[in-house]
Amino acid sequence: MGFRDRTDALRVLDDAYRALDDGAASNAFLSLRSRQDAHEALDTAFREVPDGPLTGMIIAVKDNIDVAGFDTTAACPGYAYRPERDAACVAALRASGAVVIGKTNLDQFATGLVGTRSPYGAVGDTAVAERISGGSSSGSAVAVAAGIVDAALGTDTAGSGRVPAGLQGIVGIKATVGVVSAEGVVPACESYDCVTVFARSSGEADAVMAVMASTGSRAWPSDVRFTAPTTPVVGVPADLPGLSASWREAFDGAVEHLRTTGCEIRTIDLTPALEAARMLYDSALVAERAEAVGTFVAAASANDAVSAEAGLDQTVAGIVTDAGQWNGVDVLRAQRLLAERGRAALQEWDGADVVLVPTAPFHPTIVAVDADPVGVNSAMGIYTNFCNLMDLCGVAVPWTTVGDSGRPEDGASASLPAQFGVTVLARAFEDGVAGGVASLFGGAGRAEDVVASWTAGIAEGDSAGAGPEAVPVVVFGAHLRGQPLNRELRALGASFVGDVETTPDYRLYALDTVPPKPGLTGPVEDGRRIAGEEWLISPAGLGRFLAGLPAPMALGQVTLSDGRQVTGFTCQPAAVDGAEDISAFGGWRGYVSQGE
Repeated sequence: MGFRDRTDALRVLDDAYRALDDGAASNAFLSLRSRQDAHEALDTAFREVPDGPLTGMIIAVKDNIDVAGFDTTAACPGYAYRPERDAACVAALRASGAVVIGKTNLDQFATGLVGTRSPYGAVGDTAVAERISGGSSSGSAVAVAAGIVDAALGTDTAGSGRVPAGLQGIVGIKATVGVVSAEGVVPACESYDCVTVFARSSGEADAVMAVMASTGSRAWPSDVRFTAPTTPVVGVPADLPGLSASWREAFDGAVEHLRTTGCEIRTIDLTPALEAARMLYDSALVAERAEAVGTFVAAASANDAVSAEAGLDQTVAGIVTDAGQWNGVDVLRAQRLLAERGRAALQEWDGADVVLVPTAPFHPTIVAVDADPVGVNSAMGIYTNFCNLMDLCGVAVPWTTVGDSGRPEDGASASLPAQFGVTVLARAFEDGVAGGVASLFGGAGRAEDVVASWTAGIAEGDSAGAGPEAVPVVVFGAHLRGQPLNRELRALGASFVGDVETTPDYRLYALDTVPPKPGLTGPVEDGRRIAGEEWLISPAGLGRFLAGLPAPMALGQVTLSDGRQVTGFTCQPAAVDGAEDISAFGGWRGYVSQGE
């Protein structure tokens, strides 16, 4: 199995080191394996995990996430320590065959959305060095966008797993809070921190998330939807503050694209969500940043000499220090107000499966950030800050390139390209729904009909994980993709897994029903292999599916060619009396196509 074979993996690895030697991804890495060590790590992965889902994948890890053998600095030299073991998410990736080649730069203590708040230097945009890369997961996003690694881990509290993806033209997946373990991650605001993944395509990002999601401990609901319905309802904000005319035009183009792919567009009011967003830094909720690293920052800030030696970024230090002003009563009040604003926001979203927003409002230069480090940073999070506060999940995907940064006063030439991206947001545990709509952008790289693959992966994978409970179901006729009743599966959030075949002891009959559908019987003597599809569905979804199943259809155990016994569509024996035996066609598609 594996992600790629050993020969190709060695070529990719050597290309990465040559690119780094030539100066690619400047300031993106804070520590890097030697080329020889990386070769040895790759050899070990192929020897110990030859068939791992990520074997042959090259990854980087944001330097606030522990990786054994590397210092964790959180972009603060005075804070550095050498962990004895990997963070839980990294351990899962390595156990699946991935090779970590280095740790990446970030806005210090993951405090920022710009990628310039690091004593190791600002990380510039991959295409236009004068512009910011986006933060705080700046180095990880640039390492991916520059083609150095297949995927990289980031973290996201206020948008750090999405803003850099949007500005660098790559994919960023931020799962529901708690789905990926944050054990071994330097906290920013621990209640809202998420480990994220960047990749150039959703296929690669999904593969990483499928593994990491097995590490979470949060309980999934029993009726989770694994994918979007056939006709998703997409909420689109009526007003988009902070966007220039050209960026608004780009966003309108993304909306129109979803409309042409069959989505229903519904206008919503984003104001309550934006009010919630401001609370992340402008309320007592920010006290968690002081709780996380405030003691260290206070000690390191005792005098200028100590602060300089520790490598404190003064903007970050000021934010953390100011966060210590709040008391417990203030925090409780803020939590209650946040809950009120969150409920108001979700009421506005009622009836929408997902909400589409710009990932970032503009793409400033590094000079502009230096001139107004707090103001520009705050503006960058307008469409991301509320996400974790409201317990949402999101997938950021690239959309188009525009000819300006969106904000003419930042000093960038209008002739320089800027990447515009969008983010699909969904409610907690609706990760598959967000992924399904994100896949409609095509450039995201996920096959259109294979959505929520990481959710499906953990559902049928690591039993030690806390993924959603899922039931595999096989279908053989009108519920196949492209057939008239497939919408029923989609409406229940079922996710396509792949094509399957029965053992060679089944028969298929054309039933006299509306719409036309087949009936599967078996095991029988003188049977055949019958082609079908496997889907994953939640237990509650399966119950609703069964309750609405019309006679003569039934659900029973079907034996597949790989030896598994899976719940599948069968029919009552009396229903095939006098029906045409179509087993010779090998499946319903073969039978239908002969009449076309």
